[in-house]
Amino acid sequence: MAILGIDTSAYTCSVAIVSDDGEVLTAHRRLLPVPAGEKGLQQGTAVFHHVQILPELLASAFASVPATRIKGVAAATKPRPVEGSYMPVFTVAAGQGRVLAAALQVPFLATTHQEGHIAAGLWSAGWQPDGPFLAVHLSGGTSEILKVNKKSGGFNISKLGGTLDLHAGQLVDRVGVLMGLKFPAGPQLELLAREAREEEGEKVRLTSAVRGYNFSFSGPASQAERLLAAGADRAAVARAVEQCIANTLERVLRAAVFATGIKDILIVGGVAANTYLRSRLRHRLEHRAVGARLYFAAPEHSADNAIGVALLGREVV
Repeated sequence: MAILGIDTSAYTCSVAIVSDDGEVLTAHRRLLPVPAGEKGLQQGTAVFHHVQILPELLASAFASVPATRIKGVAAATKPRPVEGSYMPVFTVAAGQGRVLAAALQVPFLATTHQEGHIAAGLWSAGWQPDGPFLAVHLSGGTSEILKVNKKSGGFNISKLGGTLDLHAGQLVDRVGVLMGLKFPAGPQLELLAREAREEEGEKVRLTSAVRGYNFSFSGPASQAERLLAAGADRAAVARAVEQCIANTLERVLRAAVFATGIKDILIVGGVAANTYLRSRLRHRLEHRAVGARLYFAAPEHSADNAIGVALLGREVV
């Protein structure tokens, strides 16, 4: 028997089916189409695309795993497990999930996008914490520092801090689109940054404001725009964006480790797929002066997906 997971986030439509013992039997995801030069989609447009794409992904999933094997359905019905958390895109997963559960006469679990990210991250990292841990959810729609405890079918999450304006993914995408990269710009910006000459990289810096566990990326976005307008090397600016995000997270997480005494840190979300960011944070935070232990999802499982949602459904169905 198996559990179906569905997630319809701001820019990705995804489904996954996992077995009783946690094996991923099939997983399908598709990015929503964003017109060239645009920095995102309006929620109404994103909902329209999900309504068109989700039936195709479900058909592909059921072609691999017959619907008769499904013993439960889980869906991300809102962004975060907090009161008032809402985005229209998640109503697509919520509605389709409830319809399928009713048609198949199986239980339905309503979970959240953030909990799905954390579950997928733990699964991909091969790590099951035995106590509280810190988590960073870093994407185009969320940049938060969290204190997390596991519970059946989800997590107890306390937000320690996060962005006061732009998310990390928005910084990447805004600068990337300015440089002519396709949205979402993360993978292309990472490739471009690798072309930066070290001496050039030393000259280009973006600064961000950090206050306790909170931070700001609107300043760096404006700085990058001015640099590009002045003719700065595109690769150097791309590397500066990566450095800015890494430096910001290092400052915030260093403070969180020392204040809470928690040294296990899980980092999830699409931005967390960046190789430079991973290497820099490991080097700085796993140093004996801090002593943190960092866990990352595999890059292909860092971005939005329904695997974590399905895994959470498995725990309660």
